Amino acid sequence: MFKNMIVYRIAPQWQVELTQVEEALAKMPFLECGATQEKSLGWVPPRGDAHGPLAESVGGQWILRFMVESKVLPGSVLARRVKEKAERIEQETGRKPGKKESKELKDEAKLDLLPMAFTKQGSMWVWIDTASRLLVLDTSAQGRADEVVTLLVESLPGLSVSLIHTATSPQAAMSHWLATQEPPVGFTVDRECELKSADEAKAVVRYARHPLDIEEVQAHIAAGKLPTKLALTWDDRVSFMLTEGLQIKKVSFLDTVFEGTKADDGGFDTDVAIATGELVKLIPDLIEALGGEAESGVASAAQAMAAGAAPASAPSAPARQAAGGGMVTGPKEAPVDTDPESAPF
Repeated sequence: MFKNMIVYRIAPQWQVELTQVEEALAKMPFLECGATQEKSLGWVPPRGDAHGPLAESVGGQWILRFMVESKVLPGSVLARRVKEKAERIEQETGRKPGKKESKELKDEAKLDLLPMAFTKQGSMWVWIDTASRLLVLDTSAQGRADEVVTLLVESLPGLSVSLIHTATSPQAAMSHWLATQEPPVGFTVDRECELKSADEAKAVVRYARHPLDIEEVQAHIAAGKLPTKLALTWDDRVSFMLTEGLQIKKVSFLDTVFEGTKADDGGFDTDVAIATGELVKLIPDLIEALGGEAESGVASAAQAMAAGAAPASAPSAPARQAAGGGMVTGPKEAPVDTDPESAPF
């Protein structure tokens, strides 16, 4: 649970009960793809029980689970079916299909093949911490996160969220930590990182299972290479990979987290309690290590809405106005989608 994280700040004016969230999600339950349906998405019971609640609360932390199913239709198979249809038309009429007709043939071929296509499923954990006003998605792919956040904003009236934006960029902070060999208080630098040059060559240097407190790493930093990924450990309890876009990847809970628990203490409630209990402390410490949280669009928008006036300035891009008045905003510069294929769907 929560092996990767993209973290959003929830605007303070959003105040709802868990029952309201449950009612909203119930309008979009996950259903498997129909015979000719390419993709299906929706919410499933996070506990895994059939017909169970779509929103669970464990220790005051709300947990949701988003599911996607898609049909796997290889391009080569589709192209072959389109070619067969085109050749049949040419044999019967003596002419080759035009551009418009070829497009129609492709649509027909897809409908023919979809009922026979394999399906693949993927899910994403969603965590809402109302006390800390955090929305956390279990993915490192910004595009997948945007899809889920948009659905949440459309489903939950008044919800406004913003990607966490820190005063110091993760890339600048990671460069400083590696150059000075002085990680922030409570953190240690581990044995993995990626450095990339900013020039046209885009040269990349990767270290894996290798000490980073060496002159070679400092020389790369001095030469202008910038960190895009850096492995860190927080408080000897949680290890993770920080990216230049403030995605948190490869989250791993260390043995100290499980001290005092029994071998048979597993299960949904225990997993949620352990994960959220650690991460709700790690996230603010990481934000503080990056210079604290910079002002985001949701705060000013919330104040303006409370005053009954429009915000003094437009929220920072990207931004969307969603059904129910909610707004999704982001930092001044969209974070880099470092690994779009790493998410489960």
